[in-house]
Amino acid sequence: MPSVFCVILTYWRGDTISKELRVNSDIRAREVRVVDANGDQLGIMSAREALSIAGERGLDLVEVAPNAKPPVCRIMDYGKHRYEQSKRDKAAKKKQKVVNVKEIRMSPKIDEHDFDVKLRAAERFLKSGDKVKVSVRFRGREIVHSDLAKGKLDDLANQLKEIAVVERPPKLEGRQMIAVLAPRTDAGQKAETKQADTVEANN
Repeated sequence: MPSVFCVILTYWRGDTISKELRVNSDIRAREVRVVDANGDQLGIMSAREALSIAGERGLDLVEVAPNAKPPVCRIMDYGKHRYEQSKRDKAAKKKQKVVNVKEIRMSPKIDEHDFDVKLRAAERFLKSGDKVKVSVRFRGREIVHSDLAKGKLDDLANQLKEIAVVERPPKLEGRQMIAVLAPRTDAGQKAETKQADTVEANN
């Protein structure tokens, strides 16, 4: 039976924990508590006897709780266990959504055309699942017109309210005013409802 010593990754509440597992002849304890592949307790015995039982069943002996007294070992198909763990890890990674923050900059005196360009860009980012940080930068004495900047940010948020929520309302920081928009989690459902209402109205 091969001797294996490796490091696997286990997940608890989203955190990654490195856990070393000793397998088969790498188990150092003289005496171990043994659990079989079905979860049944086989009792406390020597590591040699436990390894012999695992070998007779064509399985591996894996030290799953090295700090227990005595250490706990489980009889299992370790190759199958690693394969299934790898599948679970890949599935967990697929479910993880990386949220990027895109930044859009404008001036407090931005004209209507440029504002519409920024609006469409923000809409595109939000529909892609990204957050949008909108900053209005002041030059010279423009900062005395901070109310204009707040109006622009409020207008942008209002026009995007179907697909976004204001995660951080407009706030003055130094010589710029910043707001953060996040995608609505119910945006897809609202869009489907709106489309259904439109179809019903046309019939």
